[in-house]
Amino acid sequence: MTTPPPQHPHPGQYPYPSQYPYSGQGQYGAPGNPMRGPMMGDPYAPFGRDPMTGEPLSSKSKIVAGILQIFLGVFGIGRFYIGSNTIGLLQIATWCLGLISVPVFGLGLVIWFFLGIWAFIDGIVLMVSRTRDGNGYLLR
Repeated sequence: MTTPPPQHPHPGQYPYPSQYPYSGQGQYGAPGNPMRGPMMGDPYAPFGRDPMTGEPLSSKSKIVAGILQIFLGVFGIGRFYIGSNTIGLLQIATWCLGLISVPVFGLGLVIWFFLGIWAFIDGIVLMVSRTRDGNGYLLR
């Protein structure tokens, strides 16, 4: 005579992770696994997805980027925040050019005026458009 296999104390529950249905290598969130652990978000989009396209969102906020650009944009701070370093360096270089040009008939003041307008408009654009960060993700 053979003895029957031992019964699990709670029928209908699986005792070990490798025995879960659709366990995909025994881990929650494995590719192709429809079951996820409690409170586990999308591992491929930890900051959420764009509701219109489903693209993963950046860890950077468009409101923060816009406000930084409006108030400190002449130094390129908003652009450095989102990882757009080329434009940030160009804005710092323009500010330095204005600093050097101040003694020359006040040309630096004109440069700073237009740099301020550029930074202000750039800050508004960062807040209202679908801008991407340095890694190519949409700002949230």
